[in-house]
Amino acid sequence: MNGYWMLVLHAHLPFVKHPDYDFFLEEQWLFEAITETYIPLLMNMKKLENEGVYFRLTSSVTPPLAEMLSDPSLQKKYLTYLDRSIELADKELIRTKDDSTFQPVARMYREKLETIRSYYLKDLNSSVLNGYRHFQDKGNLEIITCGSTHGYLPLMNNYKAVRAQVELAAQTHEKHFGKRPEGIWLPECAYHSGLEEVLNDSGIKYFFIDTHGVLFSSPRPKYGSYAPVYTSAGVAAFARDYYSSKQVWSSKEGYPGDVYYRDFYRDIGYDLDYEYIKPYISPDGVRVFTGLKYHRITGEMDFKEVYQPEIAYQKTVSHAAHFVAEREKQVDEIAEIIDRNPLIVSPYDAELYGHWWFEGPDFLLNVFREMNKSNIVKPITPIEYLNKFPTNQIVDLNPSSWGDEGYYKVWLNSGNEWIYRHLHFMSNSMVKIAEEYKDGTDSLKTRFLNQMARELMLCQASDWAFLVTTGTANEYSTARTKEHINNFLRLYTMVSDNHLDSNYLEKLENKNSIFQNINYKLFT
Repeated sequence: MNGYWMLVLHAHLPFVKHPDYDFFLEEQWLFEAITETYIPLLMNMKKLENEGVYFRLTSSVTPPLAEMLSDPSLQKKYLTYLDRSIELADKELIRTKDDSTFQPVARMYREKLETIRSYYLKDLNSSVLNGYRHFQDKGNLEIITCGSTHGYLPLMNNYKAVRAQVELAAQTHEKHFGKRPEGIWLPECAYHSGLEEVLNDSGIKYFFIDTHGVLFSSPRPKYGSYAPVYTSAGVAAFARDYYSSKQVWSSKEGYPGDVYYRDFYRDIGYDLDYEYIKPYISPDGVRVFTGLKYHRITGEMDFKEVYQPEIAYQKTVSHAAHFVAEREKQVDEIAEIIDRNPLIVSPYDAELYGHWWFEGPDFLLNVFREMNKSNIVKPITPIEYLNKFPTNQIVDLNPSSWGDEGYYKVWLNSGNEWIYRHLHFMSNSMVKIAEEYKDGTDSLKTRFLNQMARELMLCQASDWAFLVTTGTANEYSTARTKEHINNFLRLYTMVSDNHLDSNYLEKLENKNSIFQNINYKLFT
């Protein structure tokens, strides 16, 4: 074996829960991800297990995602979503019964949705986390954590706020997966000097960083991005490999842009007659994605050819063979100039596989099948690698992120800078009041203080600043940020004035119910 390949998926969504509504548009983010990404990936891992294929991968399951996946009300809503999707697929079989062009695609969706429903109810017992735990226990999957609400750590002005994000994440991970995490996906892969001390305090052994975070470190890394480095605190950093990332991420050169793959944007929620599709879009009449998409990418023109599932699948086979061949070539080239087995780290957003790139889960399935035949490159997890190669260079890393241009501007710019003065005031206030009540025993006041901590952490989520920058869900992101600011300040005033409104607290505890075991004393 000449070298190793490390696949790392980042499974994350912001905490969205609206119990007062039967349908809430942003809750669909979770339901789409379950149907299109998490379950297809788990089903393909099960195929590999049944085939006896050797596979290893690493995936974060961020605390907000884990909390949503285990929430009974969201689990119930997901089944409603799935049943409604199957009902629409049934109607589509009838609508396209005399159309030999679209009927095979409609049938493919109907069969896929029924398979997903059966797997969810029977194999997973209505909990996606059961699938992740299964492959963790089998040794195929290394599950890592993230910031407790994906807060952008370098832009927090308060050390205790950073520590609370990391430590609560470790506690929540243990709650869902039975042990504390050894690795972390830093939110947005954003690193700043000194962060390794906080990670070490919570028992974190490694994290991931973008390529330039390691290449621009001091001293320069002897092995470039082809081996991890240690920070002064002894926490390892794994750098993203540019080449393997580009083969998937690049809009021009990446596999997902192949003209035979399914087009993401052509959805019957927008294409079909309004009265026909009305029961399956937003109740207010706004057209939304249904997940049923009948066209392939075709090219850059507006005209799109009909999707052909069998041809698309064969493309995943050939693209997987090409990907593995490129990794073998890369390993052989690097192995000639360094004195250890090269490591290629390929981190991606999990939702790329299945949600954005419909064929992505099958691509990964075939990558592992192909790599199983290789004598040159083998999949590996971070802990496996560190156990094999415990001695690594110590460096001072370069502050960085994996956002546009590699630093912090996506999350701090003229469009979203207003958020941070509130976050800084809230985190300072949280530390102050937590210290004031650090020996407190009043159960009602404790609930108020714990809810304050929840509201602060939910407000810190990097998702809101990101979505404001991109203009995607801008209105919702701004509203969510302001909602948590307002909730925090009202709770803070109630505690400070000793005028506790229990009805208001209960409403927040039901809606923003993340982290049932939170303890505000994390901020002391």
